[in-house]
Amino acid sequence: MSARSMPGLTYRLAVAGRVVLASVGGYGVAALSAALLALILPMPRSEAVSTGTLASFAIMAGAVIWVFAARTLLHAALVLGLIAVLLGTGLWLAGAFTTAMAP
Repeated sequence: MSARSMPGLTYRLAVAGRVVLASVGGYGVAALSAALLALILPMPRSEAVSTGTLASFAIMAGAVIWVFAARTLLHAALVLGLIAVLLGTGLWLAGAFTTAMAP
């Protein structure tokens, strides 16, 4: 192989960064979406949790695909960060962070 055909260090670091962002960021977005869906879906709690968990697998796959389809690593990180902030805000508005006293 010639020196031109071998990937450089910057390319390898960019791919490694995308792998880390896809795994960590995808998991975070999927977990936040599962929690939000479990709280806001209008069905019995056990069914809402199951539905949110099942949907989180598709959301994780979509996040991974997005990270590798984005033009730059920074753009992918900003979009995943914005989605995480929006999901966190939705959780806050749904009352997930309030401590309720048991009767």
